[in-house]
Amino acid sequence: MGYRETYQQWLENPYFDEDTKKELKALEGNEKEIEDRFYRELEFGTAGLRGVIGAGTNRMNTYTVRKATQGLANYIKKQGGQEKGVAIAFDCRNFSPEFADEAALCLAANGIKAYVFESLRPTPELSYAVRKLSCIAGINITASHNPPEYNGYKVYWEDGAQITPPHDSGIMAEVSAVTDFASVQTMAKEDAIAKGLYQQIGQDVDDPYIEALKSRILHQDSIDKMKDQITIVYSPLHGTGNIPARRILKEMGFENVYVVPEQELPDGNFPTVSYPNPEAAEAFELGLALAKEKGAELVLATDPDADRLGVYVKDSKTGEYHTLTGNMSGCLLADYEIGQIKALKGLPDDGALIKTIVTSNMADAIAKYYGVKLIEVLTGFKYIGQQILGFEQSGKGTYLFGFEESYGCLIGTHARDKDAIVAVMALAECAAFYKEQGMTLWDAMIAMYERYGYYKDDIQSITLKGKEGLEKIAQILETLRKNPPKELGGYKVLSYRDYKADTITNVETGEVTPTGLPSSNVLYYDLEDGAWVCVRPSGTEPKVKFYYGVKGQSLADADEKSAACGKAILDLINSMI
Repeated sequence: MGYRETYQQWLENPYFDEDTKKELKALEGNEKEIEDRFYRELEFGTAGLRGVIGAGTNRMNTYTVRKATQGLANYIKKQGGQEKGVAIAFDCRNFSPEFADEAALCLAANGIKAYVFESLRPTPELSYAVRKLSCIAGINITASHNPPEYNGYKVYWEDGAQITPPHDSGIMAEVSAVTDFASVQTMAKEDAIAKGLYQQIGQDVDDPYIEALKSRILHQDSIDKMKDQITIVYSPLHGTGNIPARRILKEMGFENVYVVPEQELPDGNFPTVSYPNPEAAEAFELGLALAKEKGAELVLATDPDADRLGVYVKDSKTGEYHTLTGNMSGCLLADYEIGQIKALKGLPDDGALIKTIVTSNMADAIAKYYGVKLIEVLTGFKYIGQQILGFEQSGKGTYLFGFEESYGCLIGTHARDKDAIVAVMALAECAAFYKEQGMTLWDAMIAMYERYGYYKDDIQSITLKGKEGLEKIAQILETLRKNPPKELGGYKVLSYRDYKADTITNVETGEVTPTGLPSSNVLYYDLEDGAWVCVRPSGTEPKVKFYYGVKGQSLADADEKSAACGKAILDLINSMI
């Protein structure tokens, strides 16, 4: 059936509500928009759904959420897990509470109990709740840091991590098998509650979650000494982090914590930013203004679902605020956590630091310095969660720290997704620990560069929306795959990895070895002088991303090399579009 026929069916089928039909009728004459909404089903990928809110098969709406949930319910029943229930959380985005209820009521109609948070909660708390409540799965309604027109639907399995093989492909197959929207089950909320198939959760999960975080504090002694001498500015960026981040800082004892008032309350339209992403400089404009007013040493911002943390730290010598990228803050925390575990109780023989393939090579240097194992996984925190599960199941391996360049890390194993609330806690503790020694976090960062090397990592990406954009992204990857470049960013290519083909090719010898990781549409180039470039399509946005890293002799040298590499990569991208 073509997109036009599908559009007409939505207009005529009594299953679809009148508001949906009204929205679609208003599109008549806008053929491009009709095609974009109906040329495909909104793809249920390895993390679930993510798309623009609106009517149509290629949009986030009541019907696509129900359809995805019916597929998930079918899979759960085939796995014999329907008695365990499913935990459901949602963020601040438009229609998030409604989509959460639609998912819950579809599950209930299938005889599967839904544990639904009473109000918005961070992604990591959903991950925690799945294991705390012994659920078979979890659903989180969120589009993370996407622009305000988006929403999404993330699926977790019973280990608390986002779905990985074989469950991801199994669930995707079941969702694809639901071809008729009218076959999807649902029921009235009051009936679901009466039958014990819909249960609200809240403080009963909040309190143990916060206690789990606090159990990871290493130096409460430093906090107690410095709690009134450190000033912190925090912004939840209109999202879910406000209450838990403030609570953890208060319970730790910090006395001078200021929340950016304009960004404090939940708002799915994100009125103070065009893009609610803690990687973006605009997200910190209000926070930095407040920090300068209060003389804050630490400026923090969590993304809308509070799994990612952006950081600025003050240089006491110049008064300047420096941004810490996800690689920088991740390495700072990795060094602190592993170093202090070693100092306080010694490191386990099987300790491991886990990072993704697009994360800084400084992590490798940290692991080597402390003599712990460095494990590299595909992009996506679920693969770090998968490693933790493997440690538990085999009894071999001790998780010390895991992080990825996209501003996400996990301290402890209470959750199996990145956790910005525990990162807020740890960075505040870090600030107290170093301040007791007469150092700022920026001083600590410089000391790390001097110890491990001046690593600089960055990313260039380009957005290509719509059907044509997806085709262009696929074309870029295929061009690079068929014609591997001999040099990238001004550096000679030594070897290249094709994770889709599971091959590593040595350019000089032609020798081909396996990557050892699952198949993924990713290309990675090992370059001379310790540099590297990785290319992959975004799993959550219509973007192709070029990650890259260099190593310099000083901060200025690393900045210069990175800028030159980034320009060369941008020129390459532009030549291919």
